[in-house]
Amino acid sequence: MNKEISTINLPLAGVESEHCALIVDKGLSKVEGITSHKVELNNNRAVITTDDEPETVQKAVKAIRDLGYDVDTVKKTFPVLNMSCVSCASSSQSILENTPGVVHVAVNYANATAQVEYIPTITDPQKLKAALQSIGYDLMIDETEEAKDALEEVHKKKFETLKRRTIGSIVLSIPLVLIGMFFMDIPYANYIMWALATPVVLIFGKQFFIGAWKQARHRSSNMDTLVALSTGVAYLFSVFNTVYPAYWHSKGLHAHVYFEAAAVVIAFILLGKMLEEKAKGNTSSAIKKLMGLQPKMVTVVHHGSHQVEMPIASIKVGDALLVKPGEKIAVDGNVSTGTSFVDESMISGEPIPVEKKHGDKVFAGTINQKGSFQFIAEKVGGDTVLAHIIKMVQEAQGSKAPVQKLVDKIAGIFVPIVMLIAILSLVAWVILGGENGFTQGLLALVTVLVIACPCALGLATPTAIMAGVGKGAENGILIKDAESLELAKKVNAIVLDKTGTITEGKPEVVSIHWKEGAQIEDLSHLLFSIEQQSEHPLAEAVVRYFKQKAVQSIPLGHFESITGKGVKVEYAGNNYFLGSPVLLKSENINIEPAMQQIANEWLNKAYTVIWLADATNALAAIAIADKIKESSVQAVKALQEAGIEVYMLTGDNQFTAKAIAAQIGVNNYKAEVLPADKAIFVKQLQQQGKIVAMVGDGINDSNALAQADVSIAMGKGSDIAMDVAKMTIISSDLSRIPKAIILSRKTVATIKQNLFWAFIYNVIGIPIAAGVLYPFTGFLLNPMIAGAAMALSSVSVVSNSLRLKWLKL
Repeated sequence: MNKEISTINLPLAGVESEHCALIVDKGLSKVEGITSHKVELNNNRAVITTDDEPETVQKAVKAIRDLGYDVDTVKKTFPVLNMSCVSCASSSQSILENTPGVVHVAVNYANATAQVEYIPTITDPQKLKAALQSIGYDLMIDETEEAKDALEEVHKKKFETLKRRTIGSIVLSIPLVLIGMFFMDIPYANYIMWALATPVVLIFGKQFFIGAWKQARHRSSNMDTLVALSTGVAYLFSVFNTVYPAYWHSKGLHAHVYFEAAAVVIAFILLGKMLEEKAKGNTSSAIKKLMGLQPKMVTVVHHGSHQVEMPIASIKVGDALLVKPGEKIAVDGNVSTGTSFVDESMISGEPIPVEKKHGDKVFAGTINQKGSFQFIAEKVGGDTVLAHIIKMVQEAQGSKAPVQKLVDKIAGIFVPIVMLIAILSLVAWVILGGENGFTQGLLALVTVLVIACPCALGLATPTAIMAGVGKGAENGILIKDAESLELAKKVNAIVLDKTGTITEGKPEVVSIHWKEGAQIEDLSHLLFSIEQQSEHPLAEAVVRYFKQKAVQSIPLGHFESITGKGVKVEYAGNNYFLGSPVLLKSENINIEPAMQQIANEWLNKAYTVIWLADATNALAAIAIADKIKESSVQAVKALQEAGIEVYMLTGDNQFTAKAIAAQIGVNNYKAEVLPADKAIFVKQLQQQGKIVAMVGDGINDSNALAQADVSIAMGKGSDIAMDVAKMTIISSDLSRIPKAIILSRKTVATIKQNLFWAFIYNVIGIPIAAGVLYPFTGFLLNPMIAGAAMALSSVSVVSNSLRLKWLKL
């Protein structure tokens, strides 16, 4: 029997660069039971699949921790109810240990408690409670939303701890620097500095040494290795010189100490980490804003109009919910009673509130304006449009751009190369540096280890991707992965489907011209009845038109659909035809010159014309128009000004296609195109060497979307074609496509800037730290300045990425 495969997200801690991510990913590959795995640095998580969930998760957590990193978990003590013996405690512990997401459990029968360590993104107290209830015990818990809040609390506590360590290290480093630079001659100066430096290095900086040790145990290295080696060597060298100054005096040398260098390096690196964490938190603000759109409590209306406030987690499909003025809508659903206007700008990007009445759809995260209404929950939890958007943004922020592959390779060998350069610097100084060669060499070794920064390289691409994807989400542009965001800047040809992309996609009857002398009332009933049975999209427009006029349907006889032309029906012993001019021509039906002239005028206005006829003469011409979106003309102009060729494809006839193309300013268009032909057209453009973007509704254009280099789906509300395209324009506003391309160009430019400065920083900084300028200028870089520069490099890269947040699209 095949076991079910589960996908699990492990929230990571301490994984701060792509190099760290690669180490964790490699470690996960050795864990038995994991069928696939990947590490998403931007989302701070490892995504694994397994068919043996509880045990494999525990092994994965242990493996990650053994590597020197961590998985964010919550540790809580819960009272256990209904236990009557030690055996009960054993059973309770066993069931909790086998609950997915639980890392460690200790059930104590004596005080009737269970200490549980669990991963809040996988399980929560409610699931633990349900697990115990299944075997007759119970767990006393607080609230069902605690899992998410607890994870947020973990991050807050870690940041506060980092903040305290940073402040502590800076406070102790200031007097250290003053003594080291100006008061070295005071009594016991070295011992005072030793006393001040020890807490900074061994207490505030202990995380670096712990991390480095864990890395060393697994024959690996990371940023912790560089920091621990550099500050550790400086500290131990200074301790030796303080305790045994006579050793150097016997060689005619002064015993220098570098306590201030070791302490200030740690202070600067901690400060850099704190600023980096703060900045990285800002890059994911789009996700936080989206998550903040969903209320935690909702008003449920029970039978008899009884209202109850309930947590959103308890809402089920079919529940009736009340929305008061100013409240956020909790889940997707359909309005059952009442009317109001709803602000949907946070999902669609449209600023104008949308009227909602009986039967209309409402979406989670949107805000009710003035009126109150009730709606029936249709999609809850992870099925809502808002939840899909959040998931899509998270996955995009976690994806890697193609340029990241090169950076990953460099980051993978960066630390060992830096350590080799540091050792070579020491050796070179010992051989060539004269009487102070060893001291200067040791200083060079420390400085090289301190100034090297793989973090800047690792952060260069993902922080820009996070900021770019987040900026897109704020503007109604959902980007599915980093690759499409990077590729969009290269687009030089864009193919637009007409219906639903350039036009509203909602055809309406503009006018009906009847043959002189025709029985209009009888023929209206006939026309209405035929279109009611037709499946053609234009038929809906005719049906809506006659419903507004309260026209009644009549029974028809034989009904025959003529593919690609129209329909043939029998009524009152006569045959009638409804369809295109091609149908009338094939049946040798006569069209009066006056009617044809009016039809030609309509065609020149981009109206679609269908005909009603009996066996010999045309009886009516119906003009149907699909209104062009206001944004289409502006969008096409913006694309053309950006140097992009714009093509329009439509299934309409040549007259209509030409008229619409003229109205929106497109010179390249193709009429009477079948859905299958669209993909062929895209391929032809690609064969000409063009990078092609295809824009469609994501359903009948799916082949063309799949063929295109960059696929963009136009969608609104629950019709968003998220699974079809690499990008989705939520509001169906065509003017957002030029904005998406601008965003791509700016994001890629930011990535290049980040990588340039990260590479240049290391290429210039490491040789200077090694002392290459000393023979020419006598300049040696101070380790303290190197520490500040290293901290600044990471912060500058993240800050540069944050500029995308203020980009005006």
